[in-house]
Amino acid sequence: MKKVLLLSLMVLPAVLLASSGHGEEASRYFAQTGRESDYWPRVINFAIFAALLWYLLANPIKGFFKGRSSQIASQLKEIEEKLQAAKDEKKEAQARLDESVKKAEQIIEDAKKEAVILAKKIAEANAQELEVMEKQFNEKIALEERKASREAIDEVLSENITADDIMLEESKIVDIISRKVA
Repeated sequence: MKKVLLLSLMVLPAVLLASSGHGEEASRYFAQTGRESDYWPRVINFAIFAALLWYLLANPIKGFFKGRSSQIASQLKEIEEKLQAAKDEKKEAQARLDESVKKAEQIIEDAKKEAVILAKKIAEANAQELEVMEKQFNEKIALEERKASREAIDEVLSENITADDIMLEESKIVDIISRKVA
């Protein structure tokens, strides 16, 4: 179908431009060639010209279009690879983001647990320290009471009783002092 259409397109200009054969030129052409018109030689010349063009330019044109086609295909393949790589990177980034979110949640949970544990330890340590402080306070109070009672006794004894009032033997004094020292 294409060949018939191509042939008719090649012949149509020759038919339209063919001379009618009237006038002096037509008679001179008839005298030289023996024909009334140059229609068929023009068609043959055009066919030869078209064949030469086809012979000389068909392979370069085919090569150009094949090269262009392969270049477009390679560019398309490269674009598809980049698109796939971008999709893969997006998936990896999303996976890392999800993992980071999970780690953050885990860290928050661990921090809350540690805070509870530390609060318990601090409360226990404070309770123990409070008990120790109470014991020290009670001991200090007892010590101060004893000290105050000794001072009161010493004061009462030193004011009211003199050494002349009590007669102690030397052995009793040594015994009292050794008890005090021990």
